[in-house]
Amino acid sequence: MMVGSIAAIGAGLAVIGAGIGIGQIGGKAMEGIARQPEAASKIQTNMIIAAALVEGVALFGVVVALLGNNLGA
Repeated sequence: MMVGSIAAIGAGLAVIGAGIGIGQIGGKAMEGIARQPEAASKIQTNMIIAAALVEGVALFGVVVALLGNNLGA
């Protein structure tokens, strides 16, 4: 019972961390585009790649948390 709760907390923290990270990436990209509009396409490409990497790490964290739940039971 307790292991499931800990796994849920771990998965939730991974998702919250990814949300905060992607929000920071998007915000800083918008600031960069506002300061240098001619570099918008390069900034947007890098933003999408960075957001995808953050999302991949978050997905990995969720899977590890849920697998840890199954191993502990």
